[in-house]
Amino acid sequence: MLKIKSQRALKRIIVSLQKRNKKVVATNGCFDILHVGHIRLFRFAKRAGDILVVAINTDDSVRRLKGNSRPLVNAKERAEVLSALGCVDYVTFFSEGTPEKVLRFLQPDILVKGSDYKFKEIVGHNFIEKIIRYPVVKGKSTSEFIKKIAGK
Repeated sequence: MLKIKSQRALKRIIVSLQKRNKKVVATNGCFDILHVGHIRLFRFAKRAGDILVVAINTDDSVRRLKGNSRPLVNAKERAEVLSALGCVDYVTFFSEGTPEKVLRFLQPDILVKGSDYKFKEIVGHNFIEKIIRYPVVKGKSTSEFIKKIAGK
């Protein structure tokens, strides 16, 4: 699990990378059931810089956002799946309802979020150097998969 890092360990890595003029890109989310929309987002984000950091919500954070039936996959396993992707360089966790604290702490150069967020709604728009919105892949969401599995 070399790619899965505590925020503190990751901060040291990011500072070192940025001193070597590497552009650090971050994205965040629950990523409960990984699907093609996520993969396309990660590939796009990776192309925006040199290093891709994915911050994921802890299980408690997901429950507060999505309800008691979520997450379907626990944070440790979600991080392991993400760390297996070649385009993802590092994975870390955050327990708050928004990624503001982790983003302020890590200070990535670029933040990539889905286009379903309006610019002013993106946590970090006011303190991260560059925000890039990625076009959401229609019909590809964890909520849609859950509905399909439930036969709704």
